[in-house]
This record gives sequence, structure tokens and C-alpha cells, in this order.
Amino acid sequence: MKTIGLIARLTVALLLFPSTLVAQDWGKRIESETARVEAEIVALRQRIHQYPELSNREEKTARLVAEHLKKLGFEVQTGIAHHGVIAILKGGKPGPVIAVRADMDALPVTEDTPLPFKSTVRATYLGQDVGVMHACGHDIHTAVQLGVASVLTALKADLPGTIKFIFQPAEEGAPAGEEGGAKMMVAESVLENPRPQVIFGLHTFSEMQVGEVGYTEGPALAATDTFEVRIIGKQSHGAAPELSVDPVVTAAQFVLALQTIRSRVLSPLEPSVITVGTIHGGQRHNIIPAEVRLSGTVRTYNEEVRRKIEEKFHELLKGITSAAGGSFEVVRYEHGVPAVINNPALTRESLPALERVVGKGNVKVLPPTMGGEDFSYFSNVVPGFFYRLGMVKPGTTSGGHHTPTFLADDTSVAVGIKVMSNLLVDYLERHKQSAAQ
Repeated sequence: MKTIGLIARLTVALLLFPSTLVAQDWGKRIESETARVEAEIVALRQRIHQYPELSNREEKTARLVAEHLKKLGFEVQTGIAHHGVIAILKGGKPGPVIAVRADMDALPVTEDTPLPFKSTVRATYLGQDVGVMHACGHDIHTAVQLGVASVLTALKADLPGTIKFIFQPAEEGAPAGEEGGAKMMVAESVLENPRPQVIFGLHTFSEMQVGEVGYTEGPALAATDTFEVRIIGKQSHGAAPELSVDPVVTAAQFVLALQTIRSRVLSPLEPSVITVGTIHGGQRHNIIPAEVRLSGTVRTYNEEVRRKIEEKFHELLKGITSAAGGSFEVVRYEHGVPAVINNPALTRESLPALERVVGKGNVKVLPPTMGGEDFSYFSNVVPGFFYRLGMVKPGTTSGGHHTPTFLADDTSVAVGIKVMSNLLVDYLERHKQSAAQ
């Protein structure tokens, strides 16, 4: 009777919780495969870290990525948006098409860490000799995605669907006068043939320990616009201001007036930032100069807010300079990357996979950040989910992103592989029936 009762309970469990049991089975297999490939992938991470390359210059990194994928049996496309790499994994069972993206470029930062594989690479950036460093974790991102490709290739016979692996160059921004990054990849049809239903991505986070992951539902990272203007006046002796049109005072009035956009034009419930980062004008303490130049950035989440700020920016600039008797030139007002908006439904359905891998207590809800990420170009085409991966070894510290002491630990690689692999498989399993229909 006990045996019959046990069978009955198991039958009920299978009927009521098939997805949970399937997920647990995939989780065990992913855990095993990750352990098998971890040493190789960590070695690749260290190699990528030791030999970083700047945006649109990722030739060796792209070659390393392509070689690893070819070893796994992928058909690989290279040379997309300069050095982008694409590979498609077709599972053995029918299901949806999804995509996953990792970025590969490094920064003009001279590394100051104790890592035995730290970078000593130097390159030319904006005409200057600079150190080059993976100071934002893109080496971790690339290694994790290579690990995911290795793990899921080993399991592809049972994989219900297709995964498009996108390795992206120039996330940090193409050099002046060049195109690149996610925007260029999308323009070159990276999200077509086949077109994914959704796209996933991750980013290391210097404020989270290894074993933790973080996410934000809805607005997660901001749109990033930049501006540069000339405020033109009339030069005179500093002791005779009545003979001048003072561009310094005019610029000061404009800088202060910009802050009224945030405080008096926009709803207080709509977050935004308007920052003037540089002001240049004058050569001597007793001369009122002929002009002042200033530049800055605007950060927003909402496209209507973004448009409103730009509109009021021009109105204030025109009105203030006109009232002073001066004139102006907008050297540039450029729209940068759009905001990353995590699809709410996709975010919610992704949480169980995160929690299974690292534990519910290690999945953190993060506030939106005013930093930018060009993952948004992908997630503006298809729904996206972009989350943060803990990277700091417990008991140690890391410098912030884009600093010489940024320190991501190797142990974050295996965690990243397991989290992303489970996330991808979980989506394929949940949507395989609708794809078949």
C-alpha cells in the first residue's frame, strides 16, 4: 500500500509541477557541464583580460571567440559591425528562437590590480598613448557566453529551440568618426534570419558579491545624450564690464537655468539628470572673454521627457543669450543610446530561473541607474531582459566600473554560466508549445 501511495503522489507531482521537475533536471545537467568546462573558460577569461582591445579594435578577441565556437561545431559569422561574431545553436527539438548577447571591448584605462594576468597593453586613443584594460567586466561577459555555448552544445539534442549567440564589439562607443556597437549590428540585420522572440544579456556589478544577481523591472539604464555649446559675447577689460557682453555670466545663468527643467518643467515622478561637465572660457583674470564653451550630458528613461528636455534646452539657451545681448552656437546635441527598459512580463517570468540557481535571497531588486548600455538597441527591437552579475570575491573589494582598480573575480564566471544557461533553457521550455503551434 505504501508503494501504491508513493506512486500516486509522484503521479500527482508530475501532473501538477511538470515545469519544476523539468527545470530541476536541466539544472543538474547544466551544473555538471559547467563543472566540466569551467577551467577552460576561466583560462579564456584570463587570456581576454590580459590582452584587451579598444572599441572597434577587437580583432584578437573576435578571433578567439570564433575559434572556440568553431571547435564546438558552430557555423560562425564574423566581421559584423567590424568585429562582431554570431553563432546559432539549433536544438534537437522544436521550439522558439531566442538570442543572448555579450560585449567584448575594453577601455582606455591603465590597470592597477594584483591579478597575475593583469593587462600591460597600450594603444593609441584620441591621439594619446594609453593603457588598455577590461575595467567594466566585458571579459567576464564574453567568457560567460562562451561557457554557455559550451554547456548548451553538450545538451543540444534535448534543447527545445534555437539560440542565437551575439558577441558585440564597441559597447563603450565607437571612436570619433566611426560607427559601431549594437546600433550598427542591428542595422546589419543581426536580429534577422532567424529573428529571436526575446534577447537576454548580463553585466557585471562591482557592488555585488559573487553568487548574487540583480535585476530591475522596467526602466533599468538611461538614455545618454550629450551637448556642447558656444556662448558668444563681446570682449572687454575686466574693469569695464559695461563695454562687454559677458559670456561668463551668461553661461552661469544658463547652467543654473538648466536645473529648472528638472525641478520646474518635468513631473517630479519622471527621473532625469542634466549635468554640465565642462566650462571653458577666458585667458586672464582681468579680461572678460569673447566666448565660453560648455558641454554636458542628459540622462532620461522616458522618450517624451527626453524630447521635452531637448526642447527646453534650446529655448533657455536662446532666451538667456538674447537677454544678455549675446548669441550662441549649438556645436552638438547628440542622442546617445536609448534607455534599457526590461520587458516587465519577461522579467517576471525569468525570476524563478535566477532564484533556482543562486537562491531567492541572493536575487536582488536594483534601483534604476543613470548609466547607459547599448543593449537597448537590441531590446527596442525584441523584448529584452538585462540583469547584473555579482563579481566581487567575498572578503575583497573592487574599484568602481571604469577605474584602474576594477577587480572581477574568476569565480563569477561559473555562476554566470549557470545562471544564463538556466535562464535560456527555462524560456525555451516554457514557450516550446506556443512555438510549435
